[in-house]
Amino acid sequence: MAIHIPGLIGIIIFYLLILAIGIIAGRKKNKKGDSDEMLVAGRNLGFFVAVMTNTATMVGGAYINGTAEVMGRDGLVWCFAPVGFCIGIIIAALFYAPKAREKKYTTIFDLLQEKYGKRIGGLLFINELLADVFWESAILSALGSTLHIILGIDMSTAVIVSACVAVFYTFFGGLYSVAYTDVAQLFLISIGLLLIIPFAWTNPAVDMSRIKDNWKGSLEPKFTGVYIDMWLITIGGCFTWQAFYQRVLACKTTRMARDAVLVSSILALLMGVPPALAGVIGAATDWNQTMYNGNPELSTEEWSYVLPMVLAYLCPMAVSVFGLGAISAAVMSSADSIVLATGSVISHNLYKNCFRPKATQRELTWVLRVSILLTGILGTVIAIVVKSVYGLFILCVDIMYVIQMPELTCALWFEKANGYGSLIGFVVGLLLRILGGEPILSFPAVIKYPWYDPVDGQLFPHKTFAMLVCVITIIGVSLLTDYVFTNNKIDKKFDIFNCFKEKTIEEKDESERNAVELKSDEVFDEKLEESKAFLKT
Repeated sequence: MAIHIPGLIGIIIFYLLILAIGIIAGRKKNKKGDSDEMLVAGRNLGFFVAVMTNTATMVGGAYINGTAEVMGRDGLVWCFAPVGFCIGIIIAALFYAPKAREKKYTTIFDLLQEKYGKRIGGLLFINELLADVFWESAILSALGSTLHIILGIDMSTAVIVSACVAVFYTFFGGLYSVAYTDVAQLFLISIGLLLIIPFAWTNPAVDMSRIKDNWKGSLEPKFTGVYIDMWLITIGGCFTWQAFYQRVLACKTTRMARDAVLVSSILALLMGVPPALAGVIGAATDWNQTMYNGNPELSTEEWSYVLPMVLAYLCPMAVSVFGLGAISAAVMSSADSIVLATGSVISHNLYKNCFRPKATQRELTWVLRVSILLTGILGTVIAIVVKSVYGLFILCVDIMYVIQMPELTCALWFEKANGYGSLIGFVVGLLLRILGGEPILSFPAVIKYPWYDPVDGQLFPHKTFAMLVCVITIIGVSLLTDYVFTNNKIDKKFDIFNCFKEKTIEEKDESERNAVELKSDEVFDEKLEESKAFLKT
């Protein structure tokens, strides 16, 4: 396939524009150059920028491509992401984001390390690290395929160049660069997605009568458990990520953080409409009437590229290039958020909190930059080499819902939650999720829940079941260990995570402070009595 030169020039101009915005924003705003400015933008994000960067982070490449794919292949009934994300983010805005912002944490893992201890908090980061890297790989791989389909560019070259652009401005500017490029990228995503709909809809190859009876999709009763599982995963798994809380923690005030997240949830819902329409258009297209040379009945793999196919075969080339810019912007708005979020936790929660508590700001800044670079390289290599990245990403997302959401919820709302409950809950949740099987990765179902079917697999909502067992385990083990240690049923020398030794020290310090205050009050009362006696004489 020959390279489309005008389209290639357009994409190069777009990449240079985004790169320039990122570098300029980072230089102007990140004046001190310390790690706090790079991680949370000096807690100085205004309302408009906070709304835009939150929305752009949610409306990534996976969001728009996935919405088009599911809407076209399975119908409206199975299109969870736009509404599910909206509901989940509203819940986060009302109950999670304000509590996190009030504490002025640097990352959300500060909360987990504060509640469960540095080692357990570091352990909980492993899943996010894997999920972030596989997420980055999946969206870069999808972008590479899109550029190849429309412009004829080599996939590996497209992936490497796209990753380099996102990593470069994030490397120098941190959250400021990411936030301000998100503003530009969101405008481009909005215009690009809206522009393609009228051109694609009016293409002669599109006949809406082909789908008048099935665009809504259908739900067989036996899949009700799977359906419930998918809805709850979409709602509960979208607000556990460091990339989301990075923006919450960077807002000027708690109220601004809450309001910005609420507005961004509505904008993200609206941004799901154009790709959903593109999916419907793809389903209504007779691909034999286009330049497409493949099977007119799209396979599962081809459905994952239905949005690029609508751009390539149903729109004029100028519109296709602009729409491709929108997809590229969506991918980069996710990729830069991922590498920054991962680098933030590595530099702050692992390097500083666990290994170098006295590290200087300059040292932490360079640890952050190296972490950003390594995360970008790792994600790029996996995107090029590994063919089943999407399956790995799905598994990690499930674990974010099964484990991370209970851990975060208990840390915020359950006072007696401790490291023992967290660790056992982590192990139990992970085992139940893996033993439930994963067809995408060919993991067999070791535990066969009720309604299991040899062909359709698990029909019971086993992921939500694993999540609830994780919650119950965290609460139960935390209550048990709290009872046995605080009532001296077990000697505190066996408190290997120091969950109760620290509490004992705090109680001792509080007791000493109270004793000093009491002694001071007694001395004051004595002096007062002496003064009264002196005045009487």
